[in-house]
Amino acid sequence: MPRKSEPTTRSCIVSREAMPSERLIRFVLDPEGRVVPDLRHRLPGRGVWVTARADMVALAEKKRLFSRGFKEEVKVEPGLADRVEALLEDAALHAVSFARKAGEIVTGFAKVEAAIARDAVVGIVQAKEAGADGRSKIEAALKRRFGRADAVPILRIFRSEQLDLALGRSNVIHAALLAGRASENVLERVAALACFLGEDGLVAIGDDVGAIDAPQVRDTNVSAMAEDPAGQKTE
Repeated sequence: MPRKSEPTTRSCIVSREAMPSERLIRFVLDPEGRVVPDLRHRLPGRGVWVTARADMVALAEKKRLFSRGFKEEVKVEPGLADRVEALLEDAALHAVSFARKAGEIVTGFAKVEAAIARDAVVGIVQAKEAGADGRSKIEAALKRRFGRADAVPILRIFRSEQLDLALGRSNVIHAALLAGRASENVLERVAALACFLGEDGLVAIGDDVGAIDAPQVRDTNVSAMAEDPAGQKTE
């Protein structure tokens, strides 16, 4: 039996690689025999595991590997990877919303710049539409405070309209995460979503935080997902 402090290891049904369970997504069968994701690893029944990346989930669906993993014929409704993405995105946005309720997030360019100068900032959230001028000014503020612009994670994975809903205000482009458990949860949830999508360009993780690195796919011939170009928008 592994110690509680040690990660539980499971094998991906696509790559056959063993890795800590937090780097995989567990799938179970619902009462109708359909494959459903169990992101919290809590649902009852036999589970099979897939590396937590969209291309790997899509490959498992395409090659009918779930039936092999469950050792029976199962139903996989088309678009399984998209449904997992939606769940991960939902979890990350709920974490952002909870950070606001916990008082661990500030919004607005001026407030973010001021927080960087004086508060315990552990991350920056910027909308995909954030303009180059605003991004460079925030990075300059981080460099003044910490000596380098990548001292904390800079998260650029949500659109402004998504941040508006999560934070209960309009036209959110820049936000700062303040030290606390709720902010740590945001970083963890966003890192998991970014890893699943392969969108490393949208999430810059500083050395002091540590990203969830996407495992390398071997002998699967799956190309990386293309990254959608972000538009430009200033606050």
